[in-house]
Amino acid sequence: MKPIWLLNATIVLERSILENGFLHLKEGKVCSFGHMADCPPIPDRDLQLDCQSKRIIPGMIDIHVHGAGGFDVMDASVEALDGMAKKLAQEGTTSFLATTMTNPANRIGEAMSAIKMYRERIKQGVPEMIGIHLEGPFIHPVQKGAQPEQHILQPDIELFNEWQRLSGGAIKIVTFAPETGDRSFVERLVQEGVIASIGHSNATYAETLENVRSGVTHATHLFNGMRGLHHREPGVVGAALLADEVYVEVIPDGHHFHPDLLKLILRQKGVERTLVITDGIRAKGMPDGVYDLGGNNVTVRDGKCTLEKGASLAGSILTMNEARKNIAKWGGLSLLEQTYITSLNQAKRLGIDSRKGSIAVGKDADVVLLDETDHIEMTICNGTIAYASANSNFKRLCDLM
Repeated sequence: MKPIWLLNATIVLERSILENGFLHLKEGKVCSFGHMADCPPIPDRDLQLDCQSKRIIPGMIDIHVHGAGGFDVMDASVEALDGMAKKLAQEGTTSFLATTMTNPANRIGEAMSAIKMYRERIKQGVPEMIGIHLEGPFIHPVQKGAQPEQHILQPDIELFNEWQRLSGGAIKIVTFAPETGDRSFVERLVQEGVIASIGHSNATYAETLENVRSGVTHATHLFNGMRGLHHREPGVVGAALLADEVYVEVIPDGHHFHPDLLKLILRQKGVERTLVITDGIRAKGMPDGVYDLGGNNVTVRDGKCTLEKGASLAGSILTMNEARKNIAKWGGLSLLEQTYITSLNQAKRLGIDSRKGSIAVGKDADVVLLDETDHIEMTICNGTIAYASANSNFKRLCDLM
């Protein structure tokens, strides 16, 4: 890959914003950055892109996404995972967790094996699959949402161990209903270094807090698929908002929760414990219609995804960049704060912030170029251009690489 120089840009760093700066990417890493006045001579063989009036942000990290572009993790094939990854690059996603669904145990095992094969292949110019988010089948039937009820199981340590083996140790987050099992399952996840996330749970407030003390530190798509907030029974939502240990996922698509509730979330959790996800399904980036999700048919119409039978929400077609713009609008967040909620917090949660989540020398060259209208103009994954907008002036240059 050629070294890349992004020039005359506004660059969002971890704690500040650099105006009229340059960013040098080399051998898959951030090599240097600074003010244009300090930019060194650039070799003719390197790729130079004039980014006047454009902004560069850290590549976004989606830790909860099932599919995109007609592909789904549960297709259990390397080809589907590759197609999904390529589509995610178009929305500014540079890393993601492949997220599973409640399905027959053997089918989940097949998905684990496919993910292991995919991760073992050398790939350039696509978002990095940094692991797996195991959502289900250890959930509560009352809060199943779009998850197929007939395949729900109680938390099973041996089954988790088998899936972790098949995946090559790739499972990073497990979404489950802790009230349906005992503490040994939570303790096993903690021992394995896996994030225990409460989700699709009907636990009471007291039960949730008890499991937080046992090691639950994460809440999957807050408000959705969990016992809600009631003035006499705060439920999972109340516990997740009040427990300082718990980080919360949000799907800011305008369907999964009221926009004004983002202000409540931010006041309780702060910018540091709030994480944007898309919960994207295979319909993302596709026309309206009916799509499969874990064996259920999902109707997609006007940006909303619901089960064909029933009114339950069934994932989303939200992109990470749309999510970023929505949290900015709803929460009045600065560009710097937006990057915490879409990039840095996710990297810290997964323990990979030494190489991802922000723009810093030595970190992976995962960056996104925003045009004057706040749309994605270019996505660079590990120093290789993964996507360039068809309307971009850089498209021709990128095609020559």
